Amino acid sequence: MTANNKTLNVVIPMAGFGTRMRPHTWSKPKPLVNVAGKTVLDHVLDIVSTAANLDDCRLAFIVGYLGDQIRAHMAEHYPQVETNFYVQEKMLGQTHAIAMARQQMHGPTLVLFSDTLVIDDMSFLLDPAQREEGVIWVKQVEDPRRFGVVEVADDGFVTDIIEKPDSMENDLAVVGYYYFDKGEDLMAAIDTQLNNKMITKGEYYIADAMKLMIDNGLKLRPKEVDIWLDAGVPETVLETNHYLLGHGQNNADQFSDRDDISLTPPVYIHSSAKISNSKIGPHAVIEAGCQIEGSEIVDSVVEKEAIVRNAKIVQSLVGERASVSNLNGRFIIGDDSLVKGD
Repeated sequence: MTANNKTLNVVIPMAGFGTRMRPHTWSKPKPLVNVAGKTVLDHVLDIVSTAANLDDCRLAFIVGYLGDQIRAHMAEHYPQVETNFYVQEKMLGQTHAIAMARQQMHGPTLVLFSDTLVIDDMSFLLDPAQREEGVIWVKQVEDPRRFGVVEVADDGFVTDIIEKPDSMENDLAVVGYYYFDKGEDLMAAIDTQLNNKMITKGEYYIADAMKLMIDNGLKLRPKEVDIWLDAGVPETVLETNHYLLGHGQNNADQFSDRDDISLTPPVYIHSSAKISNSKIGPHAVIEAGCQIEGSEIVDSVVEKEAIVRNAKIVQSLVGERASVSNLNGRFIIGDDSLVKGD
């Protein structure tokens, strides 16, 4: 299949510094943080693959800080997938980032953000019998005043997108996934937004561009999801890890014959991890090359090649190649760190 015949364009802005995920994002971009045995980016691409085979997609990644790691990850794990990289040097907002990929903004286009996961089957997007001009994914929330929400008319289409409304009337929160049957129409709206400097709090937001499209007649259908997961801060990464391990990512049965490991599912343990005299789980991830000795790990993610000895860690994130010993508690430890108790 030639590049011009790809089924779906997928645009993913990921150029931010990920400050809320530090210290992990001092050394890796936020999409490469591990959750339930995969990077957040891998989980996002799993969702995309429900809409179209990744081999039939053209991916556009808008990168910045540590973007070379994203390139290396895609080359190693998705060498067959057409992926184009665009650099956003100034952090001027969502649509400023999307505009970097303007050459791919045509035909069926999916736009999503790399720190958000939804559980949904997107196969309907390219089904001729269910084709929509536009789709915006939403989740019903108890208190919409903390979110951007959609206003929906009686015909089922979106008439407005409201940021942090004062009332409770519109309770469908925008989760950060969008589909456009004609990506060029979104690009035209973004150009209008940029040319007229339609800025909100110093940044260009996709909601403002979509309001222009709605005013110009876009039929935007809200698609409600039951599960909306966030991977933007350590607390929500652990919550997302907790959910995913309990819904399909558990592999505890592969280690059931080990006498020196006490397992409480769900867990994910990489086959190359070395574990002895330890209790693992529930909701724990032990990644490739880890060494765990005489320890208990609960509700935590221990990333590649980390070492944990004589420690009990709960609700913790332990970075790659970090070393933790003789400690009990909750820790957020970056890559290549050494943390040692008495």
